[in-house]
Amino acid sequence: MVSSDTNGGNPIRNLLGLGFWVQGFRCFPWLAVNFFLKDGLNVDPSTLQILQNSANLPMVGKPFYGVISDAVYISGQHRVPYIALGALLQALSWLVVANSPSSISIFTISIFLLLSNLGASIAEVANDAIVAETSKQPASSTKKSQSSSSGNLQSFVWIASSIGGVLGNLLGGIAIGRFSAQAMFLAFGLLTALQFFITISVRESSLRLPKSPSAGIKKQLLELSVALRKPEIAYSISWFAASYAIIPALTGTMFFYQTQHLKLDSSVLGISKVFGQAAMLLWGVIYNQSLKSVPPRKLISAIQVTMAVFMFSDFLFVRGFYQQMGIPDSLYVVFFSGVLEVMFFFKILPFNILIAQLCPPGCEGSVMAFLMSAVALAFIVSGYLGVLLASYVKITGNDFSGLPLALLIQASCTLLPIYWSSCIPEDGKSKAKKTD
Repeated sequence: MVSSDTNGGNPIRNLLGLGFWVQGFRCFPWLAVNFFLKDGLNVDPSTLQILQNSANLPMVGKPFYGVISDAVYISGQHRVPYIALGALLQALSWLVVANSPSSISIFTISIFLLLSNLGASIAEVANDAIVAETSKQPASSTKKSQSSSSGNLQSFVWIASSIGGVLGNLLGGIAIGRFSAQAMFLAFGLLTALQFFITISVRESSLRLPKSPSAGIKKQLLELSVALRKPEIAYSISWFAASYAIIPALTGTMFFYQTQHLKLDSSVLGISKVFGQAAMLLWGVIYNQSLKSVPPRKLISAIQVTMAVFMFSDFLFVRGFYQQMGIPDSLYVVFFSGVLEVMFFFKILPFNILIAQLCPPGCEGSVMAFLMSAVALAFIVSGYLGVLLASYVKITGNDFSGLPLALLIQASCTLLPIYWSSCIPEDGKSKAKKTD
């Protein structure tokens, strides 16, 4: 029997396409959050970055959500109900914030941002588990074509997420100058409410997912523990998380530098993010057509080096090098800053496919959730390190003289993980065969 993900216009692609599209479109309200915190609540760069990263704390709980969705069935279903729950939590949180007074406290909005990300993380876990499960589904074709099918589905959801990101940033950049932040929160709340009603109309049996009896949370935790003790999985995830955590993020600082120091219009930042999301979309297409056969270690290491090059380019930008060449600041921000922002996520696509190949059957949701939890925690650590670095070089909302040094340190840290990239297997399929 051919798995359903290989056919066009089927329920599994419809469900995942919508889920990952909404996941990408989440940048729409978050763009408004940045301006709302900066202009409405008058926070400084460090506070903005702390709030941005602290709001991602629910993402760290993904292994728990994965174990629950693997082990606990609701009305005979263990993926679709969790996607619906995630959409509902997001809808409730954004709708409440949209109808709150403009004088809402930082603490209150932080609570609802946490609730929104809790819903997003639950939905993402279930969506990722479906992708991983589908890659394990038996087919009458060869293992090579199975792997290709898995890569096609990974690329499909990547592209769906990227399209959502393109639209979210494009519409967000336009809307932020014409509508209030609350209006943008309301629009996204209604969108996630629509996703909830569409999702609950889907029967999981139509997805043809592999059937396995509910094993219980204790047994599922044991299976997750066994999977994580496999060296090829443990070392790969450890390297991947460390490759993010070791880089001090300067997102809040750069946002203030672009808006306060360079006085760039919000539409420029929106277009920059659109260009970045378009680059992600193009990356998904290029990977699917040309790069699936490239060893993961080689490809991921190349991405890491490219990230460092772009960071050094930011150093030159802040020092005025491109301005002296006649390149406007807005043009650089649109093309280079937008691409660098999403380049952090380029290596997730080949790495997800690698882990899906290494993941033992029966705990796909748990392992993929653990991976994304580790990445979320790494991003939080990266954000906090960025706050410390900005403080160390004495960057404030009005003084960016230390930014060039901070960018050089950031680029140097980006190159460090390459020295232990041997933790990543060259071929996930051969590793899986050895451990079967």
